Amino acid sequence: MSTQLDSAAEARTLIAAIRESREELAEGGFVSDRDNADPAANLALLAGLGAARLAVPSEYGGLWDGTERGGWGAVIRALREVSAGDGPTGQNWLTTVLVARELFGPGSGFAESARGELAGRILDDGLRLVSSVAETGVTGRTTARPVEGGVVLNGTKSFNSNSGGQGMALVRCVLEGEQPAPHQVLVDLNHARVELHDDWDNMGQRGTRSRTATYRDVFVPDGRHQPAGQFSPVFLGAAMLLHAGLMQGIGEGALDALVQHTRTMKRGSLPRFATPADDPLILRRIGALSSKLAASRALLHSSADRLEAGDDEDMDAITVDCFRAKVAAVEASLAAASEIHEITGARSTSHTYRYDRYWRNARTFASHDPIDAKNVYIGGYELGNSLPPLSTIIRF
Repeated sequence: MSTQLDSAAEARTLIAAIRESREELAEGGFVSDRDNADPAANLALLAGLGAARLAVPSEYGGLWDGTERGGWGAVIRALREVSAGDGPTGQNWLTTVLVARELFGPGSGFAESARGELAGRILDDGLRLVSSVAETGVTGRTTARPVEGGVVLNGTKSFNSNSGGQGMALVRCVLEGEQPAPHQVLVDLNHARVELHDDWDNMGQRGTRSRTATYRDVFVPDGRHQPAGQFSPVFLGAAMLLHAGLMQGIGEGALDALVQHTRTMKRGSLPRFATPADDPLILRRIGALSSKLAASRALLHSSADRLEAGDDEDMDAITVDCFRAKVAAVEASLAAASEIHEITGARSTSHTYRYDRYWRNARTFASHDPIDAKNVYIGGYELGNSLPPLSTIIRF
């Protein structure tokens, strides 16, 4: 029990340190967005703070207890703080956390030697992890062919977020054989037979470097591949909360920027108001945004805590709360990001500030997984008190 209490206290201290670094993360995000580059300095800052300890089990020196439900409350709170500094940095960091859960979580089939090595590199060297899953827009399936001592991987994957730092990719593929089956393969992105295409040029989340990766006859030894099981309801709920935490952070970062800029303004929206502080129109709009974000933040945190402490009997209700948290965070974030210029005026549209990046980041990520679909399932739960199969909710 004392170990758990110590880990919780260390996690709170870590989250507070990240909060103190929000301004520095925002500065790094500005540069990354301007240059369409990987936010390497921001990821190095997080590594220096020890943020990776939230992704690694305690048996390897981390703060996570290694259970499926453990640690989500701390992860979501940390992610929100990171993303308030910079959305792309938040997405990169959450990708490492999510992949680490698959590598180190209960039921992992990866060799103990491989897990120990990876844990050490994540904690000591800032190793970044990539979820190489999507095949949207590519031709054919990614396959693994069994050979003596391992498998050989071939195929192309799109949207490899967090690949700007190379790192390791967990590649979802089909294991060839009499009965082809879903499989996972761990690949070093520095491998000579891995090609990372320079094709990520989206309007937002630019620093995620979510480019295409092609694997050509990449040999992966035994111990670094395993059957790919079905995602559990807990994992699905956590994924929704990670999405929500990212969006929540972007919205809070937008509000931070809005408030800081408004404090420098010399007049209100109408001549009768000498300063923004005298202008009830500005005060009302900032207050409304603050309230929306406070409400979505409260739901985000309570859902994360409920996921961590819950049990399987409550899982449908918990999952619906995770969906609700995502819907609320998306709506609040888009509202905050879209009203910056409306409140601060035409001067704030200058590239000197790049405040539009908050909307571009929020709109880009929100488009990844539309909330209409989430509201359909929330409504279905309200009417029927149960959720449909996971395969009808999310693409695997």
